[in-house]
Amino acid sequence: QMQLVESGGGLVQAGGSLRLSCAASGRPFTNYDMGWFRRAPGKEREFVAAISWSGGSPIYTGSVKGRFTISRDNAKSTVYLQMNSLKPEDTAVYYCAARHYFMAEYDYWGQGTQVTVSS
Repeated sequence: QMQLVESGGGLVQAGGSLRLSCAASGRPFTNYDMGWFRRAPGKEREFVAAISWSGGSPIYTGSVKGRFTISRDNAKSTVYLQMNSLKPEDTAVYYCAARHYFMAEYDYWGQGTQVTVSS
């Protein structure tokens, strides 16, 4: 089993920034692509960003492109999501997830961290 623990959420005003962290343990971190997802109140969970096991090929959903940056530190088994120019519509519970690089689905999920952006 892989354990994922997110941190860094909180309350921020529109236009502000937050950096989320997700610390992984229990499996070799470099065997896994990592992703961030979010679920806003009353909405389905949606993909936010992902990064390959090597740290390359970051991808983003359109609404966060240019504002969010995903990165990883394999030495620390940690993935990050730097969120800038936050908007009220970014308010959600943010989850990190891990997908073995041979697999199509995300196998492991964190418990989530709340991000609230006030207008």
